[in-house]
Amino acid sequence: MGDAIAVRDLVVDRGGRRVLDGISCTVARGAVTGLLGPSGSGKTTFMRAVVGVQVVTSGTITVLGQPAGAAALRHQVGYLTQAPSVYADLTVRENARYFAALHGRGRAEADRAISDVGLAGAAGQLVATLSGGQRSRASLACALVGDPELVILDEPTVGQDPVLRADLWARFHALAAAGTTLLVSSHVMDEAARCDRLLLIREGRLIADDSPAAIRAAAGVDDLDEAFLRLIRAGAARTGGAAS
Repeated sequence: MGDAIAVRDLVVDRGGRRVLDGISCTVARGAVTGLLGPSGSGKTTFMRAVVGVQVVTSGTITVLGQPAGAAALRHQVGYLTQAPSVYADLTVRENARYFAALHGRGRAEADRAISDVGLAGAAGQLVATLSGGQRSRASLACALVGDPELVILDEPTVGQDPVLRADLWARFHALAAAGTTLLVSSHVMDEAARCDRLLLIREGRLIADDSPAAIRAAAGVDDLDEAFLRLIRAGAARTGGAAS
């Protein structure tokens, strides 16, 4: 069936600055792939390019066998942005049922999505009255309600407590086990170990593409934070720059 995402020589320039610089990688189907890197490294731009809402300078992106942004992908790709993308004047349940209807799904699927993200107790609340973390979960429910083949999640655990973060990651792995492909971004390195594979971006360049275990082994350390630091320093040494 091929990879879920195939990126070749992706370059994105924005505001006179090169945001992504020649990235090539693939994302396997039915796995949780982490997109890791410091804030400002290009993670969101990369995800926007995969979804098809980012103008690219050059390169190609194929998603589920189609060019990124193709109309055929609208019901196959779920996308959670960093900013909540739900209607503040509707309840959580009304939002989920609205997005479910757009995908030809019913109330049962909407209610299940709400429960899956831990918002069953707040289903009747207006989104405007929710905390920031709850709004993010409401958006996540709406991204998942259509049962997409590919789910793009831009920092979905920001603002969530440790117990809920663990619950959400368990949900992500359950989706992957059922055949869904997930691309999850984070700048929190302790989430890297929860992924099947990692893409590490630094200043618009891909500096690692492997499993957490392989990245630790290549760096010769057991700690992923230290492994990433060593990769960054090695990359800086090769290019003659200084790691920050």
